[in-house]
Amino acid sequence: MQGKIVKGIAGFYYVHVVESGIYECKAKGAFRKEKIKPLVGDNVEIDILDEGKKLGNIAQILERKNELIRPAVANIDQALVVFAVTKPKPHFNLLDRFLVMMESKEIPVVLVFNKKDIAEEEEIRELKEIYSKCGYRIIFTSAKKEENVELVKSVLEGKTSAVAGPSGVGKSSLINLFQTEVEMETGTISEKIERGKHTTRHSELIPVNENSYIMDTPGFSSLYVNAFEKEELKYYFPEFEPYEGQCKFNGCDHIHEPGCAVKKALEEGKIHKIRYQNYTEMYNELKEKKRY
Repeated sequence: MQGKIVKGIAGFYYVHVVESGIYECKAKGAFRKEKIKPLVGDNVEIDILDEGKKLGNIAQILERKNELIRPAVANIDQALVVFAVTKPKPHFNLLDRFLVMMESKEIPVVLVFNKKDIAEEEEIRELKEIYSKCGYRIIFTSAKKEENVELVKSVLEGKTSAVAGPSGVGKSSLINLFQTEVEMETGTISEKIERGKHTTRHSELIPVNENSYIMDTPGFSSLYVNAFEKEELKYYFPEFEPYEGQCKFNGCDHIHEPGCAVKKALEEGKIHKIRYQNYTEMYNELKEKKRY
């Protein structure tokens, strides 16, 4: 029987099988020998031990499309990165770190800016200007007034989406609105995994409907970009791509080199100065890392 791991706590894995429900499973010893750890989001084959009590064993982990280290999750189709338009104002450096991390894992991003109802037109215009140049899809929502929630739901359809963002931006309110139809389903999940209620927060997949899941990803408040070399960073800023190969020097890092096409585009306003500023900051951070 095939299912998807929706939660893992203390060696127990909770596997959601469409139309059958949630099975509490242990992983076979062979995985431990091979140092393979099942992750939330893994698609797995399970052997049923007791249908009545919904107990099973994970027999096989199917091939992963991708995986994140922190939080440790697999098979993400897209990331929904949620920030507020205002109160709090977006922390651009943190937002760009999210984007770089997702780009480095080739995970498509949809940017959701919440609290549209209390924002000034000017604040909305600035965010559009910065991020539309990068080619990201942007949706402005108001969880409070339930504005554009259906639009975001349509983006989630048929996918496993990681929902990430700092606290205080209305992420939980949005997540609650996405799950209105599955309260029954999530109710049975929390009953089954009651023991996890008071432990530290774990990544957990929440079924939105039978083929769509969202994952609230804790532990995303500070991100260090250090999983790759400084020379790779430029490839994770999609708005630099049209200028690749147009610089005077091959392998230009778009920092101090003369005849740089990216810096020319920056001067012409084709690349936003906030994005470029965050690029140089992360680049210098990676350069420092190399020295120590």
